[in-house]
Amino acid sequence: MNARSFNQWMSDIQERTEAALDKTLPAAALAPARLHEAMRYAVLDGGKRVRPLLVHAAGQISGAAPERLDRVACALEMIHAYSLVHDDMPCMDDDVLRRGKPTVHVEFDEATALLVGDALQSLAFQHLADAPVCDDPRQQIRMIRQLAQASGSRGMAGGQAIDLASVGVQLTLAELEFMHIHKTGALIRASIALGVQCGRPLAEEQLSSLDHVGKVIGLLFQVIDDILDAEADTATLGKTAGKDAANDKPTYVSLLGGTRARELAAEMCQDALERLAAFGDDALRLRELTRFIVNRQF
Repeated sequence: MNARSFNQWMSDIQERTEAALDKTLPAAALAPARLHEAMRYAVLDGGKRVRPLLVHAAGQISGAAPERLDRVACALEMIHAYSLVHDDMPCMDDDVLRRGKPTVHVEFDEATALLVGDALQSLAFQHLADAPVCDDPRQQIRMIRQLAQASGSRGMAGGQAIDLASVGVQLTLAELEFMHIHKTGALIRASIALGVQCGRPLAEEQLSSLDHVGKVIGLLFQVIDDILDAEADTATLGKTAGKDAANDKPTYVSLLGGTRARELAAEMCQDALERLAAFGDDALRLRELTRFIVNRQF
């Protein structure tokens, strides 16, 4: 495992995730063709695949089979993609650019974009239920339930509802963290939790420690996202830069300022790395991925 560089490992996981998604998504020519074409447009050829990377990195801690991790990674990535399609719609953030290309409702139409999100969410759960991802069928049911909770009103969808209600509102740091633990953090946290469950069973204290790491990385990702939204340009980001400030949304930068936000990100990174130290070489990729997230430029 250690012989490959982190960049090569990351590229390998991104490529195998792309291939797995391509195989999982319905063919564009299959009826209803326009919907399937739009689903593929929304998912393929874009994004850093952070959640699949986290799934595979966590799976290495428990010695999980890569094929099982692929299935979990695809499910999470389809949930993530559906959330982006809906977030970009005029009734939400009303954005026209995502991953360097027109958003789905712009490229197709609003009704198709709505259906794309619905269909991707359904396909994600179907895919996670279609084949074994762990040795215990009861455990797999619990994993499906975890993904459902991370995606719903107590997770990502609930975080988006809080986000919409917070426009023009000055939140405290605790309120901002509560919002992002749900909106951004829930799927990132689930990526680590589900990935590690694909392999050998771990002790409860180990699972608890990794859950803490997932929570911290989820918040860390959002802090960096807020910094990049404030400092990077649209061409670099592949989406509209400065959108949060223009919409008067609360962010870590608007609340803390850029310098303190970067300090907070560094503290979160250190917290996660200290927790992961106990897992030794098995957590190498997850440690490297944590550093990548805190240092990312797009």
